[in-house]
Amino acid sequence: MDVLIDFFEGLQATLYEAVVQPIAFAAGQGNLLEKAYEGTGWVVVGLLQLAVMWVVIGPMQRRWPVEPITDPRTVRVDVVYTLIHRLGLFKLVMFFTLDYLFEQGLGRLRAMGLPTFHLDGLWPGVTDLALVSFVIYLVLFDFVHYWIHRAQHQSNTWWALHSLHHAQRQMTMWSDNRNHLLDDMVTSLILSAVAVLIGVGPGQFVALVAISQLSENFQHANVRIWFGRIGERVWVSPRFHRRHHSIGIGHESQSEGRVVLGGCNFGVLLPWWDVLFGTADFQQRYDPTGVRDQVEQGRAYGLGFWAQQRLGLLRLIRRA
Repeated sequence: MDVLIDFFEGLQATLYEAVVQPIAFAAGQGNLLEKAYEGTGWVVVGLLQLAVMWVVIGPMQRRWPVEPITDPRTVRVDVVYTLIHRLGLFKLVMFFTLDYLFEQGLGRLRAMGLPTFHLDGLWPGVTDLALVSFVIYLVLFDFVHYWIHRAQHQSNTWWALHSLHHAQRQMTMWSDNRNHLLDDMVTSLILSAVAVLIGVGPGQFVALVAISQLSENFQHANVRIWFGRIGERVWVSPRFHRRHHSIGIGHESQSEGRVVLGGCNFGVLLPWWDVLFGTADFQQRYDPTGVRDQVEQGRAYGLGFWAQQRLGLLRLIRRA
């Protein structure tokens, strides 16, 4: 573990000193060097994730595909979404828009007496066991993410944005970040607030996000892979998550001639919550993916990045 940490910190320092710090000074933002160094860490995480995707998940897609890629244009747009997130552009926008308000709000709560709370401190001795502490936070974060995901599917307003993610008919390892930016902002703010309230350390938060993102890349991959009868109930597999994206099954259903939001397999990392709350579907099927009105009514969700963002806003306005 120490070797991995030293390797990561070495990459972060090198990239920061060679690229990020000179850019910050040239832009007259020397007062933001601490934040710039933190942001460099996220970029390094993203680069490492991209490397794993290309070296590990990519060959799996070629070796065990669920379906042939017949429309590579849609995949190229998903690559754009992934690069925006993994190379730090999304976090940069968040920093210059909502982060300031978030920090101000947190400061006010602290001034009003909000205590510093550390969830892992409820179990004496856990703070000395980094791995156990990390697992506790991972399980709790996934529990919160499960309910965020269910809300995205059960609120007509939120679904107006989140449906963009499900409109991909050619799912690949690049599809995880195919979201409306406003949807991502809301989710990011909720998870950041939870992290602060339960005392997740900065390093732990980075690791939680990094592991979650890489696992989600694999879940969306175009691979005919499942984890077996027991493994399927331990960690979300590509087969389990594809069921969630299946047309008219995983995220909406037909009832008395109308579409009813809902679905199955909302777990982000752990299928435990789906089992516990009755939303799990373990059928070993690989159905076509997409949104019902896209397939049956020809509703457009946009071919390019900006078209997808614009149409998402229009759907949201019509729902409001």
